[in-house]
Amino acid sequence: MKRDLLFAYLALVAICIIWGTTFLAMRMAVVDFPPFLFTIIRQLTAGSILVIFMLTIGKAKVPNKRYVLRQALAGFLMISVGNGFVAWAEVHIPSGIAAVICSFMPVVVILLNLAIQKDERPTVPIMLGVALGAVGIGLIFSEHLSDFAQPKYVMGIGMTLTAVFSWATGMIWMKKNSADSNPFLNAGLQMLFGGLWLIPFSLLFDDLHAIPWTTKTMLPLAYLIVFGSVIAYTCYSYALRKLPVTIVSLYAYVNPLVAVVLGWLVLDEKLNMRMGGAILLTIAGIYIVNRGYQLRNAWKAQLSHD
Repeated sequence: MKRDLLFAYLALVAICIIWGTTFLAMRMAVVDFPPFLFTIIRQLTAGSILVIFMLTIGKAKVPNKRYVLRQALAGFLMISVGNGFVAWAEVHIPSGIAAVICSFMPVVVILLNLAIQKDERPTVPIMLGVALGAVGIGLIFSEHLSDFAQPKYVMGIGMTLTAVFSWATGMIWMKKNSADSNPFLNAGLQMLFGGLWLIPFSLLFDDLHAIPWTTKTMLPLAYLIVFGSVIAYTCYSYALRKLPVTIVSLYAYVNPLVAVVLGWLVLDEKLNMRMGGAILLTIAGIYIVNRGYQLRNAWKAQLSHD
């Protein structure tokens, strides 16, 4: 395996684990802290750290206007909507459920790719793997059907679904428009602009009268800045540049598994035999999708060699 490809897969593993923990960390904070303001502080801090590091120690070139505008758009799709809306939703829905909904993102990516890009059309094994994973996630989700009677719960579900579609759109757009750019500077600028775009949302929808600057909210904030944003989002940008977009999107299958297990360990949330079976189904789906891509790439390589 080439060195760059190995690093890309290691980055993907880091994303799978770290972003699985961020749902719990976010839930612990936004129950008391204004969610959009929380996301603004997180992303502006993380983005500033990464941009300053890349332009100084990293010796990245100062970007031109067109480059900055591309990252600003990606930041709106993937950070402002993709992350900020989930933070708002977690005020009303459990972290595990938010993670479960976000796991449908690979399905959205594939559907969008089917309509946009012929050379990334999935094969039958890939579609089978996605379907199997979706069934597993659906079984996890079915444990919470009674909560749909609450209007705010339904609104939280809707906000999370909007975030999923926005993130998937941003993924595909960035894959097409970042081939020649620095993935680490990309990540910093996207976080920076993602935080800036959320300022109007915070002014309109957050309750800013009493902001609890407590250990309960600041510790999750620090964790999310360092690990959830600087480290994981950098890994994400690198993996997205080096790997097929549908492979990168598989992190969304693993995230809910991590979130559900953490919820069980930390918050004593439900983890029964049915959910255990659902987790196994999801893992099987991940394997089949990866195997499908390996077979497709091997077949394409053989054709080009012949």
